[in-house]
Amino acid sequence: MESLSSFPPSQFTGQSISESQGHTHSYRQRVRMEHDYSSQSRLLWTPPQADHTSLEVFRRDINRKHGLNLANYHDLHKYSVENYTFWLDLWNHLRVISSVPPDPLRLLEDGPFPEVPLWFPGARLNYAENLLHRRDDGVAIVAAGEDGNVTTYTFRELRDRVQQMAAALKANGLAVGDRVAAIVTNSINAVVIALAVASVGGVFSSTATDMGTQGILDRYTQIQPKFVFAETEVSYSGKVIDLLAKVREVVQELQSHGLQQAVLLPSRVTGKDLTLNDVHKCSTLSSFLKSGDNRPLIFAQLPFSQPLFILYSSGTSGKPKCIIHTAGGVLLQTWKELRLASNLGPDDTYLQYTTTGWMMWTLMLSGLACGARVVLYDGSPFYPNVEIYLKLVSDLGVSVLGTSPRFLAEVQGKGLDPLKLGSFKSLRVLMCTGAVLTPPMFEWAQHAFGGAFHLISTSGGTDICASFVTGCSVQPVHSGEIQCKSLGMKVEVFDPSGNNIEHTGQPGELVCTRPHVSLPLGFWGDHSGQKFRDSYFGMYPGIWRQGDFIVVNPKTRGLMILGRSDGVLNPSGVRFGSGEIYTVLEEFSKSLDDSLCVGQRRAHDKDERVLLFLKMRPGHKMTPELLAQIRGSIRKSLSARHVPSYIFEIEDIPYTVNGKKIEIAVKQIVSGSNLQPSGTVANPESLKLYYKYRDIEKVLGVDRAKL
Repeated sequence: MESLSSFPPSQFTGQSISESQGHTHSYRQRVRMEHDYSSQSRLLWTPPQADHTSLEVFRRDINRKHGLNLANYHDLHKYSVENYTFWLDLWNHLRVISSVPPDPLRLLEDGPFPEVPLWFPGARLNYAENLLHRRDDGVAIVAAGEDGNVTTYTFRELRDRVQQMAAALKANGLAVGDRVAAIVTNSINAVVIALAVASVGGVFSSTATDMGTQGILDRYTQIQPKFVFAETEVSYSGKVIDLLAKVREVVQELQSHGLQQAVLLPSRVTGKDLTLNDVHKCSTLSSFLKSGDNRPLIFAQLPFSQPLFILYSSGTSGKPKCIIHTAGGVLLQTWKELRLASNLGPDDTYLQYTTTGWMMWTLMLSGLACGARVVLYDGSPFYPNVEIYLKLVSDLGVSVLGTSPRFLAEVQGKGLDPLKLGSFKSLRVLMCTGAVLTPPMFEWAQHAFGGAFHLISTSGGTDICASFVTGCSVQPVHSGEIQCKSLGMKVEVFDPSGNNIEHTGQPGELVCTRPHVSLPLGFWGDHSGQKFRDSYFGMYPGIWRQGDFIVVNPKTRGLMILGRSDGVLNPSGVRFGSGEIYTVLEEFSKSLDDSLCVGQRRAHDKDERVLLFLKMRPGHKMTPELLAQIRGSIRKSLSARHVPSYIFEIEDIPYTVNGKKIEIAVKQIVSGSNLQPSGTVANPESLKLYYKYRDIEKVLGVDRAKL
């Protein structure tokens, strides 16, 4: 077999490393399809008025402008990944505000690394200016939380707050390129700080308040912020949490890493200013804002590729990577996602449940660019109970709701009927991300919330601050399937040798074979770019590998994420994703609270074996009868070779602070690693539960030779 490296990088040509290059197909010969992924597809929704969507308007505009005949979404996508002019078309369609527009003859040039070009090199714009283009008294922000109080802020009021914050930042020395860090809740203050920093040209980075001290320091000591904003007291799940001790430790450590000033936000419980009298250069928000001398709001006009946000890899087993995102890339991609995929506009109310440490928070901000009302929910949706949260969603008239499969599973597991809690008559789009949305959950959610809305499953990454695969307002929805590839994203499915296999209906690696505008500039501090290239371009030279295991349904052209590719299960040469197991387990949701499926590799055995861990719901036990039913369902739905070697009951499942199930760390632990969890694990004690399973024979009290 020829070496993949013998083929030239294809990122600037749009070419893929395909079957036509004469590769043998040992991968497909070795992996026989034992599961027909297209068989589970069922039509759930068809667009009622596709002609009136912003996506259709965009398609028709491109046809008129370029004399084309793009007949449908698939034609539009093909155009978007074959012609870089697409991004200029998108710029014009969204009416991006700029002081210097792009040069149509100079769309991109060489960037910091060969794999990352710089887009629209001559253009000048400001991210915050585009989000604050409305200046009227329409509602921009709706702030809500566990206490039931709802506060609204108009676009005019939001702009005034940003002006005041930006003035204070400038007066205290913030310059273009300076980093500003925040430990904040999903609140009006967080939005104001982020937009004020962007207006000046600073680089903003945030974490949620529940992240541990070490997790925060692992991030912020790397980027060396000049300012840090921090909450002092918050309420979550009905409990008042004092953050002063944690903030004191963080601020004191950061002062030896370039920190010049810390600003403490008033208590989220009482509204009072709390202080750290023993910490140098630490002020309250009120005193900080008074220093701004009422300077006017001036939006710094900066390059398209100006750094805007620093987001972080999960870092569950080490220091997270600091991913640098550009102002123009984030603006175009997130605005595109909300405006075109969700058809979000000025008449909509958009609630995305998220913390400030998740990439979905940056996506949510672009609801302002769309002119929509953005709901900031601070707190747990399950306190005092989820019924109150769901009723709030209905009462606020939320038309676009962003949530996660985990949340939907909790609602289903509690046996709730959302339509008995509210009418949800305004709900038009339900967006779901963060994990695999299984076919049974597709079916349940579509029915539970009334059936008339557009259910979008989407998948992308913090790495690109965008979606690779997403929803489409002009295409039908099929059970268990993500509708389409995102515009501008040349997504393909590769086997391990670099052959495109998506037309075969077989699963493989999700890759993106052509550059797009939100490719990150790299990792902060990785000056050579080697860590960056190893992370994304190491497996297929010149081609971005996302690390997801994906399959395309040849009949519908829908896509299914089957799990992380580095966590792909591979017993006896049969590769499959953990998501396939989770799908089967949906039918046992009344008994099972959660599950985790990982592979285990042992030095004395050449084959991998699959371990399934089950967390039971209160009042339910893992009985031999239930085990037999689970094994039988996996065998029937998938195949005998998909049945886990062992199934164990476990007390807890590890999650990141952003709510993502941690499979890789558990796989490493049960395979013999002694890794120590980082501060990004929400429940680090749970990882200790898995160490004993490195020696399953000892757990079972069985002689290995007799197994």
